[in-house]
Amino acid sequence: MRLFWAVWICSLVLSIADGNRSVAADRRLLYVAVPGIRNYLEYGGHGLLVFDIDDGHRFVKRIPTAGLGKDGKPLNVKGVCASAARKRIYISTIETLTCLDLGTEKILWEKAYEGGCDRMAISPDGGVIYQPSFEKDHWHVIDAATGDFIAKITPKSGAHNTVFGPSGKSVYLAGLKSPLLTVADTNRHEAARAIGPFSASIRPFTVNGGETLCFVNVNELLGFEVGDIQTGKMLHRVEVQGFRKGAVKRHGCPSHGIGLTPDEKELWVTDATNRRMHVFDATTLPPKQLLSIEVRDEPGWITFSLNGKFAYPSTGDIIDVSTHRIVAGLKDEVGGIVQSEKMLEIDFREAEPVRNGDQFGIGRVQ
Repeated sequence: MRLFWAVWICSLVLSIADGNRSVAADRRLLYVAVPGIRNYLEYGGHGLLVFDIDDGHRFVKRIPTAGLGKDGKPLNVKGVCASAARKRIYISTIETLTCLDLGTEKILWEKAYEGGCDRMAISPDGGVIYQPSFEKDHWHVIDAATGDFIAKITPKSGAHNTVFGPSGKSVYLAGLKSPLLTVADTNRHEAARAIGPFSASIRPFTVNGGETLCFVNVNELLGFEVGDIQTGKMLHRVEVQGFRKGAVKRHGCPSHGIGLTPDEKELWVTDATNRRMHVFDATTLPPKQLLSIEVRDEPGWITFSLNGKFAYPSTGDIIDVSTHRIVAGLKDEVGGIVQSEKMLEIDFREAEPVRNGDQFGIGRVQ
């Protein structure tokens, strides 16, 4: 009897160990689409760069992509999104949307759409993409498997940034020419209502996991504004303290990038003029300014690793969220500095993608 229990306990221990090894075997990779700062090839060249998150963000490989203009030169990458469930990753440029297979790393299709393309978003189930035109009146709703047209939504706002709500029921559409954040119903693929108006045209923005609050950058503001998604009202205007806004190299606004940590405890906001990331306590309304982190160039975007351990500003700095210290910087295969506003995490178990993040710092508390 003692021998039986000894064998049983050993089997259980080995089983647990095997399970832990299986979990540990998940490989976390950061996918960075370039040229992700306009069409500037000096920040990583052209392609889809892959970095090993758990190995100090070591460069792994460069996947060839499409997105070339008529002159044969790479076009500005405008957005990136992925679906681990469908084994697909998508890259938009100012003219086309390209779909690649995450397993074979081959291009499945590349399509152009009326009015060009901007920063898109994919549904949580990977079924549809809301693809904005390039600062025109409309968004296309696209079948993510084929790239085929499904519907058109026309807020006439200067289509630019798109966030799919974690519930999959709503998509949030922001244009360069409007202070209103349009909310689209994904069942009907129609504009249902709006949040705002905010004090100026909306630039980057994010939402919390429960889709009750939105945090938006707007023109001329070093900081952000907060909106109530349920009532549609603007709640707060928050200006960064201790720093002055000034001239910027890109985007034309002081803060072009905002994101929530996955646990929604912190809100990070870019400051191009002062080359800073400003961190706010997001557990209170309005969020309270905590500290600032100097980065190596003007930041124009921010996102996070799925587990919330790392922050990824567009400058290529890798910031430890718990210590707020820079721990590494993205470099390509020849040691060149990589910068991009279009990156996300995809995790693999052996060769199979099992989960993916997104290019936005969307809250993940539901």
